[in-house]
Amino acid sequence: MPDQCATTTLTHAITCAAGPFAPGHLGELTQHVPFELADAVLQETRSGHRRLRHLPSRVGIYFLLALALFPSLGYMRVWGKLTAGLHGLTLHRPSEKALRDLRRRLGPAPLKALFEAVSGPLARPGTRGTCYRSWRTVAFDGCSSLKAPDQPRIRNLFGKSKHRWGISGYPALRLTALVETGTRGLLGAVFGPTSTGEPTHAARLMHLLTPTMLLLVDRGFDGNNFYTAVAKTGAQLLARLGSNRKPAVIAVLPDGSYLTRLGGLQLRVIEADITVTTRDGRRIHDRYRLATTLLDPHSDPAAALVRLYHERWEIESAFYALRHTLLRGRVLRSCDPFGLEQELWAILTAYQAIRRAMTEAVESVPGIDPDRASFTVALETARDQVTSARGILPALDRIDDPGLIGHAVLADLLPPRRARVSARKVKCPMTRYPGNSADPRPAVSQDIVSLDIAVHQAVLPPPEPDRPPVNPGRKTLVLDLLRTAPDRPWRSHEIAQAINCPNIKSLWTQLSTWVKDGMLRRTAKDTYELVSAWATSPRPPGESAGQHPLQAPGIA
Repeated sequence: MPDQCATTTLTHAITCAAGPFAPGHLGELTQHVPFELADAVLQETRSGHRRLRHLPSRVGIYFLLALALFPSLGYMRVWGKLTAGLHGLTLHRPSEKALRDLRRRLGPAPLKALFEAVSGPLARPGTRGTCYRSWRTVAFDGCSSLKAPDQPRIRNLFGKSKHRWGISGYPALRLTALVETGTRGLLGAVFGPTSTGEPTHAARLMHLLTPTMLLLVDRGFDGNNFYTAVAKTGAQLLARLGSNRKPAVIAVLPDGSYLTRLGGLQLRVIEADITVTTRDGRRIHDRYRLATTLLDPHSDPAAALVRLYHERWEIESAFYALRHTLLRGRVLRSCDPFGLEQELWAILTAYQAIRRAMTEAVESVPGIDPDRASFTVALETARDQVTSARGILPALDRIDDPGLIGHAVLADLLPPRRARVSARKVKCPMTRYPGNSADPRPAVSQDIVSLDIAVHQAVLPPPEPDRPPVNPGRKTLVLDLLRTAPDRPWRSHEIAQAINCPNIKSLWTQLSTWVKDGMLRRTAKDTYELVSAWATSPRPPGESAGQHPLQAPGIA
């Protein structure tokens, strides 16, 4: 019988930086944010120390990343986490003021540079669930639920939201990100006041798109200028159009989709009815109108693209992991704009390092979908490794080993994802986003037993019969006027005077509509110019005056 009173002593060796650099680590995550990278960004941003201090600048980098991992702890408690596993070392114990001064000395620039260094695609091309054909699927979206402290300088920068209950308690900021949908890894991110729209933020990230990517976006990004900017990067596009969009049918394709032109860009439009049947017998219907640059219906069938669009929702899982799993829904800790920017870059860097560790873990076992990796398991294991100071440097004899974080992820994989549906709602007793009582989706999540996609068969409108001449409409008059000087910018009052329009306000509305339809281009405030594709007006038999050759008869 074994002696029940016997004890076993477990020890493990700790390998860390020497001297005052020892607290500068992030446990096993240090392998994804190595010392050399931290030193490089400090040198690049000229934020390094000029003399060796008790708190070197590199230690400040890892201290900020540790603050992101432990959002509920104060400075001294987080410092205790970094030094808890460094037994036997004589370490300087700084004051809370010294740690605040360390943050001020660093500023936001090195953390921003560090995030830009670690951001990017995480999965290999062959990783399951990360690519459609030869394109890596990515998505744009924004999150406006991040809360900042209610301090004067923060309020002046971000303001407060107004809703039916009054004014929000905390200033909110909008985070817009480009995310790899398969792994939820960040390719780039920007943030600012909620008054700045998502398309404006996305324009600052457009340079991250490459010809190897397929971009998925929702109706919030519906716009001709946005689609044109995406096409210029060489990336493919799959976007949901707004319900008020009624593109002209140029040509009908065999699978029921059709070709159109928006803002001078040729696109393929797919209209489909989606019917979901839940386990309790409820049937839910919705209609999608998608636009894509994938024009070949044989290699990219309409039904396959409708199913692919659902991948866009993976970016919501990324925001949930950031806002609720990592930050636990807490208000950010920094009380000034520069500290807030620094904190956000540190949070995004820590998030990306965790996602990288998760991706390497699932790729070590062929055939595992990254969807099954648990962010909660990886996060809690990473926190444990910070406290124990284990895995700071990779073991040279175990290069292919996924590490303690990877083993924890693989040992506790999530079950394969079930197809479910529920009403979209904000779980807050006081919210400016009230629930929609007319939403046909169930309030409680229900399993889906069948999903049917019915693609609408597009048809070309019949040609208009010959009619006696009638007075030309206002659009015809405006187009004929602008064609007299197609390169000249026109003011609205000049157009109104030339066509004898008595109601300038109605003309403003129509000019804005024609800009959205891609006929005109707004060059300055209240100044318009004819798009080159509309500079000529050939009128074959049967085509009415002012109708463009790419516009189907009868469609305005």
